[in-house]
Amino acid sequence: MKKKWHISRRRMLKGVGACIALPYLEAMASPTFGLSYGLPKPAVRSAFLFMPNGVHPDQWTPQGFGRDFQLSPILAPLEKFKNDILVLGELMNKNSTVPDSDGHYAKTANLLTCMPIAKTTGDNIDVGGISVDQLMAQRVGDQTLFPSLEYGLDRIKTGVDANVGYTLQYASSISWKSPTTPQSKEIEPKLAFERLFARYVPGKKVKEDPWKKSILDAVMEDAQNLSRNLGRADHDKLNEYMESIRSVEKRIQNDQNREKFESNLSADLKAELTRMDQRIDEYEEMYSGIDVTEKTRLILDIMALAFWSDATRVSTLMFGNSVSNRNFSFLEGVDGNHHSLSHHQNNKETMEAYARISLWHVEQYAYFLNKLKSYKEGDSNLLDQSMIMFASGLRDGNRHSPYDLPVVVAGKGGGRLASGQNLKFNKDTPLANLYVSMLQGMDIEVDRFADSTGSLSDIEA
Repeated sequence: MKKKWHISRRRMLKGVGACIALPYLEAMASPTFGLSYGLPKPAVRSAFLFMPNGVHPDQWTPQGFGRDFQLSPILAPLEKFKNDILVLGELMNKNSTVPDSDGHYAKTANLLTCMPIAKTTGDNIDVGGISVDQLMAQRVGDQTLFPSLEYGLDRIKTGVDANVGYTLQYASSISWKSPTTPQSKEIEPKLAFERLFARYVPGKKVKEDPWKKSILDAVMEDAQNLSRNLGRADHDKLNEYMESIRSVEKRIQNDQNREKFESNLSADLKAELTRMDQRIDEYEEMYSGIDVTEKTRLILDIMALAFWSDATRVSTLMFGNSVSNRNFSFLEGVDGNHHSLSHHQNNKETMEAYARISLWHVEQYAYFLNKLKSYKEGDSNLLDQSMIMFASGLRDGNRHSPYDLPVVVAGKGGGRLASGQNLKFNKDTPLANLYVSMLQGMDIEVDRFADSTGSLSDIEA
């Protein structure tokens, strides 16, 4: 007989115009057969982490192929995740080399769209198509509080790079709701955390309901900057952008989605939220945003919590805007900023400093993977249920090379990815082929994306 706590695994949360699937709950388990019988598969999550300015080209590629490989010096922090990663060689974003393209912008804005961008200094931006993360958000976003979440360390820039004749907007965005509409990104850990979890920290007093205001608070400044600095007013484009904000706001205020989210907040998760709230307060008090490593890890922790709580299943993070001049002198052996050091001119000392900056980025990636692996998800862990891409739009910052891009994908995608391999594909294999495989890994039925020629069957389990 069914107990009071038993919920059918076919139960849906029904809203106006939508049916929302519930996440895995113990109450769905059969009282007769135990917790593992007849449960739905946990949802797959996808994240895209962008590193600007390329990598030291001679210290990236592992030795050996298939499952018998040794990690390179830059990838060394991933050693404990060797069986969880795919290192993918010879992928190329072909549309980043369109005629009259520049060194950075045409290789950043379209990293996730794989389409040619329109060269412009004004507000007529166009990246050729929707980004893969936003296509995922369109297809699975109605099952979570947020269709997607976008994060970064640098604000979205406006203005023009006079050296190459491109708007700086292209350096600041990899996530695009439409070819002309970039997604706003949150860069402050405190705002990002409060937007998601403030009201769920035990004992924390919240004066205003963040569900009603935090969305617009987080994006309004960027929206106003775009409107003020891009040149002539583009009424239709701005309306489209604001409409995307309003649509998210409506979803957040949906009581049924909130009820689903709250049902997923276990005692362990609430305890983690309390720890995170304390860490953020300490960070704000001690560093005032100066400690880049701690700020980065706070944002990564918030992303992990968003996945664990099923607040979203799609997220992006830009470790820096393209052409980033972040000073990395806090690293031993580094004296200078990222972009300048990426133009190493084959100088041995400069290249070593450049490599140490790439190593720092991989260390943050490893930190995120470790956090995901520490969270249980059903009989497995959150990393096993995820696909976490780490990539740059350049191979070598000195030559602005778009060939053989540095790409790693971690996680097993719920059993869909044959992780634990270093693979070398045919020269100039479309990067979009990877996105087809990832879309299919999210149970999104597609045969093509952008300029793809198929999927990457070698990575599929």
